[in-house]
Amino acid sequence: MRAFSLTDELIDRRTFGQHFGLIIIFGLLVLGLTLLSDRFLTLANLTNILRQTAINSIISAGMTLVILTGGIDLSVGSVLALSVTIGAVLMKQGWPVEISVLAALATGASLGCINGVLITLARIPPFITTLGMLTMARGLTLMYTQGQPITGFPATFRWLGTGDVAEIPVPIVLMLLVFVAGGFFLYRTSFGMQIYLLGDNPTAARLTGVPVNRLTVLVYTISGFCAALAGLILIARLDSAQPTIGLGYELNAIAAVVVGGTGFSGGEGGLVGTLLGALLIETLNNGLNLLNVSPLWEQVVKGVVIALALLLYRLISRTAQST
Repeated sequence: MRAFSLTDELIDRRTFGQHFGLIIIFGLLVLGLTLLSDRFLTLANLTNILRQTAINSIISAGMTLVILTGGIDLSVGSVLALSVTIGAVLMKQGWPVEISVLAALATGASLGCINGVLITLARIPPFITTLGMLTMARGLTLMYTQGQPITGFPATFRWLGTGDVAEIPVPIVLMLLVFVAGGFFLYRTSFGMQIYLLGDNPTAARLTGVPVNRLTVLVYTISGFCAALAGLILIARLDSAQPTIGLGYELNAIAAVVVGGTGFSGGEGGLVGTLLGALLIETLNNGLNLLNVSPLWEQVVKGVVIALALLLYRLISRTAQST
């Protein structure tokens, strides 16, 4: 128990400056958007931001675990698409909503598990493995749907995307549950300690008895599960499963994780930073829409603002860590 407390202390010291910097950047962004648009700081808009953040943040939670081990998962967008397509087809065929949802989640977890097995047993690098899964899952989705959208889901299923729990939108509730469960897993179990050790020093992890292969398969399985869950929320809200759904979602998830302070080398970062990163990116997207920035310029402006935010965030976090 003592060793685990020391690990917690090390993680907190390492990430305190990063979280402090992110909060300042986020505060500046909110202040700027509040001054530029009188529609930004309203309850309806803030709720909408959180609802939109739920999709990317849930995907990013799984991505965080993968990147903490020193890996990468480029397949989450395609895994999302194939998983929700299977669930959607089952619902349209008259299967119970519960069975259809479980089938979609199982598909996502299974595809993630396949990624992990190929990486550990076949020794294929994560980048190549997940890039192959990206292409394969997207191809299967297009074949399965024949390029046609699936629409008209039962009201009980649509509750996942449009319902409320104690006046809080269900997507926000699910996002919070994912991060609470993920936080417990990462910071209060031996698996979390092993993930940090694996990312920080794979050789030391093997020598100390960490089940590297099983742990790697586990984090990719969780990543696939999170992608499927986010996809279910998305199609429930839209009442439509498009064959192209999830395109580019892997880039948004990676951006949220990196902005949140998790390093690509592994062993550094965490879910708190990822949640802040996802919230910052979605707030920026929302602000650009409110300011009527042309779609032709939106990606350019978004990229410049994120780059400047990262630069300022690095300066602030280094200053905070040195004090």
